[in-house]
Amino acid sequence: MASIFTKIINREIPAHIVAEDENHIAFLDINPLVIGHTLAVPKREVDYIYDLSDEEFVNLQLFAKKVAGAVKKAIPCKRIGEAVIGLEVPHTHIHLIPIKEMDDMNFSRPKLTPSQEELAEAAEKIKAAF
Repeated sequence: MASIFTKIINREIPAHIVAEDENHIAFLDINPLVIGHTLAVPKREVDYIYDLSDEEFVNLQLFAKKVAGAVKKAIPCKRIGEAVIGLEVPHTHIHLIPIKEMDDMNFSRPKLTPSQEELAEAAEKIKAAF
């Protein structure tokens, strides 16, 4: 069965997509830690990041680096934090999180529930920063 991320890739469910190339896609987390929290995902569905080929792994990181640059330009922050957890969705993904302080990357704290309008506004800012 396809992961929720594969359904986003296939445009079966909506998402706030901020970047895409032939092998990757980036979209906003709908329950972010902070506004601008973005996921960088390979289009090929692989559960565990270290099961990617070396080439896929490097290319995903390079894609994430480009996305992180746009997020940093668009969302006020000190830097972009990166996390790979991968337990909640069985499809490799990199969390790119605008951070002002360490606690901004605390996955134990309650997630935000932004409106679709807030997500759309953040997505447009990130897309414009490319």
